[in-house]
Amino acid sequence: MLTKHRSKMVTEGATRTPHRAFLRATGLDDDDLAKSMVAIIGTAGDNTPCSKSLGPQADSARLGVAEGGGVPVMMNTISVSDGTSMNHDGMRMSLISRELIADSMEVAVRGHAYDALIGLGGCDKTLPGTMMAMVRLNVPSVFIYGGSMLPGYSPDGTENTVLTAIEGVGRYQTGAISLEQLHGIEHTCAMTVGSCPGQFTANTMGMVAEALGLSFLGSSTMPAVYSQRHALARRAGRRVMEILAKGGPLPRDLITRKSLENAAAAVAATGGSTNVALHIPAIAHEAGIRFTMDDLAEVFNRTPLIADLQPGGRYLARDLDIIGGAPVVFNSLLKSGHLHGDALTITGETLADALARFPGADGRIVRETAQPIHASGGLVVLKGNLCPDGALLKIAGLKSLSFDGRARVFETEEDCMSVVSQQAYDAGDVLLIRNEGPKGGPGMREMLSVTAAIYGQGNGEKVALLTDGRFSGATRGMCIGYASPEAAAGGPIGLVRDGDRITIDAARGSIQLHVSDEELAARKAQWKPYARERLAGALEKYARLVGSTHEGAVTHSGAAEWPLETNKDA
Repeated sequence: MLTKHRSKMVTEGATRTPHRAFLRATGLDDDDLAKSMVAIIGTAGDNTPCSKSLGPQADSARLGVAEGGGVPVMMNTISVSDGTSMNHDGMRMSLISRELIADSMEVAVRGHAYDALIGLGGCDKTLPGTMMAMVRLNVPSVFIYGGSMLPGYSPDGTENTVLTAIEGVGRYQTGAISLEQLHGIEHTCAMTVGSCPGQFTANTMGMVAEALGLSFLGSSTMPAVYSQRHALARRAGRRVMEILAKGGPLPRDLITRKSLENAAAAVAATGGSTNVALHIPAIAHEAGIRFTMDDLAEVFNRTPLIADLQPGGRYLARDLDIIGGAPVVFNSLLKSGHLHGDALTITGETLADALARFPGADGRIVRETAQPIHASGGLVVLKGNLCPDGALLKIAGLKSLSFDGRARVFETEEDCMSVVSQQAYDAGDVLLIRNEGPKGGPGMREMLSVTAAIYGQGNGEKVALLTDGRFSGATRGMCIGYASPEAAAGGPIGLVRDGDRITIDAARGSIQLHVSDEELAARKAQWKPYARERLAGALEKYARLVGSTHEGAVTHSGAAEWPLETNKDA
C-alpha cells in the first residue's frame, strides 16, 4: 500500500466519521479510504476549442491514477477564451482568470487535503495558472497540456489557421480580399479541437512546462486530437503515484533558477509568446524566486532563434511534433551550452539524460545554434526613459529592428481600434495605447485585434504600436507591449503627448522618448490618472492587489507554505 500523506487528516480517526460518511456517499469503500487521494483538475468546457479535449484526457489520467493504486478525484475550474474575449471588455477577464485558476486549485486541494495533483490546461491563461497552483501547493504534481488544433485548408489547398482569420479582417478592410473570401477563411481555419497551432501563448507555455520539468518531454507539441494523448494522460496518472511514493521530485524541486533560465531559452529559441514576460516570473514567484523581465532579457540576449515557427516563421506545432517535438529544440540548445543539463525533469532524471532519447535538429524546422535564424532570441526586452522597467518586442520575422516615429496617443484600446479600422493613421506613426496595464485596465487586455488589423492592412512594420497592455502570442509586426511601469502606476508612458518622437532600437534593446527630463518632470506634476468607470467585483479586487508587469503581475507575496499535518486522533 502506498503511503498516504495529507489526506490522513480527513480519513483517519474517530472524529473523522462524518468525513468518511461523505466520501462513502461518493462511491468509495474501505479499501479506497486507505489509499492516497489525487485531485485531477482541468479547465474542460464548451467555451473554447482549447478546452474541448481536456475532459477525455482527464478521464484517461483518472485511469492512470487508479492503475497506480490511488483514488482519482475529478473536478474542473474556469477558463476564459482569449479567442472570443478579444477586442471587447471581456478581455479584461483573461489575465485575471490566471489568478482565479491558481487560487481555485489551491483552495480545492488544500480544502480537501488531497495528496497529489494532476492539472490540465488548454487555453492561454489556463497553463500558467495551473502551473502556479502546482508550485504554490508543492504536492506531487504532473502537468498535462491539452495540445493544439490541426490547421485547416482553403479549397485551393492553402493552409489556414486562426491567425489567418484575424489578419484576414485587416486584409478585407483594405480590399485585398472579399467578404466571401473572409467567410471562407472563417469556415476553414479551425477544423478541430485544440489550442491555436502556432507558437502562440498556449504552445509556448506547453513548451515552458517541459523545460521546467513539470510535464513529460515531447508532450506539448502532440496535437489535441491524437489518440496518443490518452496514453500520455494515463502515464501521468501512474507517474504522480510514483512521485507520491518516492516523495519527489516535487514542483519546487523542479522550479529553480536553472530551470527558469531553460524555460526562457526555449521561448527565445522558438520566437515564442511575449506573454512569458508575465507567466515565467509568476511561476518563479510561487517558488519564492525573484525572476523578472531583466532576468528574461539576459537569457533572451544570449540565446539564438533556431526554430522556424509561426507567427514569425513558417511551421506549426504539428510540424515540430513530427520531427520529435520540443526536445529537438532543447537538444540543439544543450549541445551549444544554452541549457542547464543538470536541471531535473518530472521523471527524476536530469534534463541532459532525458534528452538523450530524442533526436537533434533537422536543419529545416529547427536549426543548429551555429546556423541560427537570428543570433539573439526571438524576443527582446527594451529599456529606456519611456519604459524604465522594460517593455517587450517579438523580433521573429521582423525585417527591421529599428523604428523612429511620432507618437499618436490613445487612452484606450477602443480609441485606437476605431482609427485603425478606418485606416486613419499614417506610416511612421507610433500608435500608443495606454491605461491598459494590469492595474489600469484593469486586467491588461491583449491587443491582437489591433495588431492583426494593422498587419493585415499591410502596415505591420510601417507603423509601431506601443502599449502598457499585452499582446497575443500570435502578434507580429513592430509591436511593443508590457511597458513598465504602466500608466496607472505613474509610468512615463502616461506622460507621452501626440507628436513626441520615439525611437525603438531592438539591436541595442532601447526605447527612447525624445523629451527632456525637465519637460517630463513638468508633465508629471500635472499628471492625473485616467478616470475609468467605478469598478466592482473581480476587477476591483484585482486592481487593488495586482503588482507590476515586470515582476509577473502577481497578486500575493509568494512561496506560500503548507505545513504537513496529520490527524492524531485514534
